[in-house]
This record gives sequence, structure tokens and C-alpha cells, in this order.
Amino acid sequence: MAIQKVLVTGATGQTGSIVVHKLRERTDRFEVVCFARSAEKAQEKLGSVDGVEIGDVMDRASIDRAIAGCDALVILSSSVLVMKGPPQPGQRPEFEFLPGAYPEDIDYNGQRNLIDAAVAVGVQHIVQVGSMGGTDKNHYLNTLGNGNVLIWKRQAEQYLIDSGIHYTIVRAGGLIDERGGHREILVGKDDSFFIPEQNMPHKLPRADVAEVVVQALLEPNAQNKAFDVVTREEDEALPTSDFAALFAQTTPGL
Repeated sequence: MAIQKVLVTGATGQTGSIVVHKLRERTDRFEVVCFARSAEKAQEKLGSVDGVEIGDVMDRASIDRAIAGCDALVILSSSVLVMKGPPQPGQRPEFEFLPGAYPEDIDYNGQRNLIDAAVAVGVQHIVQVGSMGGTDKNHYLNTLGNGNVLIWKRQAEQYLIDSGIHYTIVRAGGLIDERGGHREILVGKDDSFFIPEQNMPHKLPRADVAEVVVQALLEPNAQNKAFDVVTREEDEALPTSDFAALFAQTTPGL
């Protein structure tokens, strides 16, 4: 099979770096280009700056350089909350987004830049990683830093669908730093895992999200699908191994 050249944005993030490592392990299927803002962080998180393009999602020219010749794009870039001043004794810490790095900037306008650049060079498939909770405009995540992060992510998802490129939208539940490959992966829609009375699972290891991303690039029936993803606890069920069957449970559209 032909090797896919894949651009990964947010490549030095906690989940993005795992995606990069998994793709690099599959040299028979992937050539990886990493998009990062810092060469120093790329060296630290990825072990090398080979195959790393330095740029910013707000800078279309840097995106155009990085995405040239790519067949696929994985979007893992995301706005980041920072602590607002030193924590005060007895008070909850406050968080904010830095100027120019609000969700509207990074999660919407930045992702529009990426999608537009992908359309311009003929990218065939975009895997976009977001978050569950987007059906609830009053979700507490939207209140953090007054950023409305889930609202902007949702708008970027619709922009991708409307672009005409084959898409896979992966909305991750609560991310945890535990080993991957040892849990049953579950997919759903419309925040169906947020049903308190049914005690539904709503977390998953970053490594399992990364594996879903890699498999979405390999499995044709992951294309033009959008879904929520969580896992059961270890030992509750057999680990997922048939990703074609998993993606067969997913559906198109937001």
C-alpha cells in the first residue's frame, strides 16, 4: 500500500507526541511531518527535530510550507489555559488564555487556516481531535477563562465538514495518563456518555486516543464520521482490537 504523508499539528502536546510516536512506528504506512511552535520543545518531546516544521496555526505561510505534499492532516493543536497569577492561600486558582491564544483564535481561526491550507494542496483526509461536551453551551469548560472553548471547537468541526475533505472527528472524553491498549474503546454521539443516572464511562487514556487517530488514517470506514470516544476500565471487558468494527458503529455529521 502507498505510504501516506501526514502532517500532525500540536505534535509536541501530551497527546500529539504519542500520535507522532505511533505513526513513526509504522514506517510501512506513514511519513510524518510534525508542526510545532518550538524547536526546543520538539527536541524534548519527540527526541529530534528531524521531520519537524516550526510554525503557528495563526500563520498561514508556515502552514503552507509544512503541509506541502501531504496526503493527510491530523489536527491536535488546541488553546491552553494558564494560571492567572500565583495561587492565593485558601482560594481556588484562576485561569486565563493569553492574548491572541483564546479558543476563538486557536481552536477556530487557527483550525480554519489548517483546513483551508489542506484544501489548497489537495489533502485527502483530515482527522480532527476535539472534546466531548460540545452539545451543551453551558458546559463548565466554556466558562474557564471566558473562552467558550467547546463552542469554538464545535464551529471548527462544522467548518471541516463543510470543507468537502474526507474527515474524521474524534471527540475525546476526559484524558488520563495511563497505558493504552488494555481497555475496551466505546464510541457514541451527542455526549451520550454524560448520562449520570446510567453511570456511563467518560474517560480514556491518551494512548488510546492516539491509537484511534492512527487507525482512523488506516480504516476507510472511519472517513466522514464524527464521534465521542471513551473507554471502560481495565479488566471490565476485552481490549478493542477490531477498529473496522469500531468505526462501523460511527455516523456522519456533527
